[in-house]
Amino acid sequence: MQSLKEERAGSPSRGDPRFMRQAIALAAGNVADGLGGPFGALVVRDGQVIATGVNQVTAALDPTAHAEVTVIRSACRRLGAFRLEGCDLYTSCEPCPMCLAAIYWARCRSVFYGNTAEDAARAGFDDSFLYQEIRRSISERSLPMVQMLAEEAQASFVAWREAPGKVLY
Repeated sequence: MQSLKEERAGSPSRGDPRFMRQAIALAAGNVADGLGGPFGALVVRDGQVIATGVNQVTAALDPTAHAEVTVIRSACRRLGAFRLEGCDLYTSCEPCPMCLAAIYWARCRSVFYGNTAEDAARAGFDDSFLYQEIRRSISERSLPMVQMLAEEAQASFVAWREAPGKVLY
């Protein structure tokens, strides 16, 4: 199995300003329309926009509906795949930890962003707490996390390991 770095070989070192401008316009339009936060994103493959997405947290009442997550969901549906190999993601702002994880899981080839996490913090979207929490051990996190029924929980992993025809991801 290839490593993520090998899968992304050939990734462009520079993005296309046209696509970044489109992500920025999506972010500004989302604010003007009153639909959510100032974040927009698009997925591009072979110079074509596959999908666009905007922050829909408040409109959808969904804390996971960040622009990057919504565009990943849309692009995957459009392509009929759960991986976005060979695709680049353009986003108006550096991805938060949740979005970054989703981007890695989707296997995007590269990410191009406009604003930084520091810019987002100055606008009221401060993710520094999340970055700090992730670095802590489970026992030190502010959200209590308690393991339960570990032996029983193993049954689903045993079933997965033994499942014929499973699709690896």
